[in-house]
Amino acid sequence: MRHHNAAISKGIDWSLIWIYLALVLIGLAAIIAATYQEGDAFFQSLLAFKTDYSKQFYFLLIAFIVGFFILLTDSKFYPATANFWYVVGIVLLLLVFPFHSRIKGTESIIRIGAFNFQPAEFCKLFVALALAKYLSRPETNFNLPRAQLIAALVVLVPAAMAILQSETGLALVYFSFFMVMYREGLPAVIPALAISFALLIIASILIPPNLLALLLTVAVLLLIWFSRRQIRRRRQILTTLLFLWVIAVGIQRFAVPFIFEKLLQRHQVERIYNLFGKDNPYDPMQRVLSETEAKKKKESGSSYNVRQSKIAIGSGGFFGKGLLSATQTRYDFVPEQRTDFIFCTVGEGFGFAGSMLLLGLYLALLLKMISIAERQRSVFSRVYAYGVFSVFFFHVVVNVAMTIGLAPVIGIPLPFISYGGTSLLTFTMLLFVLIRVDADRQMVLR
Repeated sequence: MRHHNAAISKGIDWSLIWIYLALVLIGLAAIIAATYQEGDAFFQSLLAFKTDYSKQFYFLLIAFIVGFFILLTDSKFYPATANFWYVVGIVLLLLVFPFHSRIKGTESIIRIGAFNFQPAEFCKLFVALALAKYLSRPETNFNLPRAQLIAALVVLVPAAMAILQSETGLALVYFSFFMVMYREGLPAVIPALAISFALLIIASILIPPNLLALLLTVAVLLLIWFSRRQIRRRRQILTTLLFLWVIAVGIQRFAVPFIFEKLLQRHQVERIYNLFGKDNPYDPMQRVLSETEAKKKKESGSSYNVRQSKIAIGSGGFFGKGLLSATQTRYDFVPEQRTDFIFCTVGEGFGFAGSMLLLGLYLALLLKMISIAERQRSVFSRVYAYGVFSVFFFHVVVNVAMTIGLAPVIGIPLPFISYGGTSLLTFTMLLFVLIRVDADRQMVLR
């Protein structure tokens, strides 16, 4: 028995497990703070599977069991079955279309009895494994466009299916895997183009269309003027600059309106424009509302969540009001305070000190993931580690930023903190598979 326990713990980085335990316990405490009702017999309700914190407690026990069994598996199991799990994930996403339940505007959830199951969440694990498997193949030359395209499709197929299921926020998480591809040799021009596209969308929100088109034209003319000597020697430079001008104006004139009118839902567009303090021009009601009505609509719309979240965080002060003494989150002033906006529950209950402790734990977790990724001998293990890092990094940064009004509200959970069994189990599996493959870091996995 002692020999068996030693075999389980051999090579395991226990610092990750301790950080994990600290985060899930903080998460459980935050859910209790947000949902506990005065007069409830706490321990009885904790075991009754009727309250949210009771359900999260059982989800946590299941996650512990799953994590323990992952540590018992052979690390070779993951590269050997990566493609199989990816196919399983795609099949689950396809099953959503005929069997989904529409819950809070999303069509990505399958209801099984009393449980809600969201395949798009689990698929993050399957994509991380499949991408690591593909990039670690000896015959994969990631310098070739064909290999880059295949890797991109591995990521984009489930992302596109998530969009079709009205889960645009969750679909954006999949784009974090391009950080992994960049680490593995994706040309810098591709992320540069993606950033330029995002900046052009922001400019389209902040600047009137005709003025923005004029500014883009002036910018290109200035580039042509300052590059005139190089253009005399290489005519391709002029062609490239003119092509970029056509693309930029085309995106601003046609692509951006198409995205806001056809791809994004109305409430998502509303949230993006609220972030920049602008009225939504794509809302047909906006044109017929009076100034007073428009103001009331804005105050009761998607910006309400962020405003109440800021009030809750600010009211927590330095040390917080205490676990069960918060007012904003205890009395439901903040919508979704146990899920997407749970960071404000931490901020009000535990204050600035508690919030910094939580962010410090996340920072330690992310830095440890980078350290683990760089010490791997196996390409599979390194790519998988960076995949897990990318998913966690995106979730933490975007969730906290949207809670304090620095990012649009896209509805993604805070890892290990937000309420939800699928989310907790997915993040647990992502992390514990990383711990398992890292335990055999001297081995080359393929």
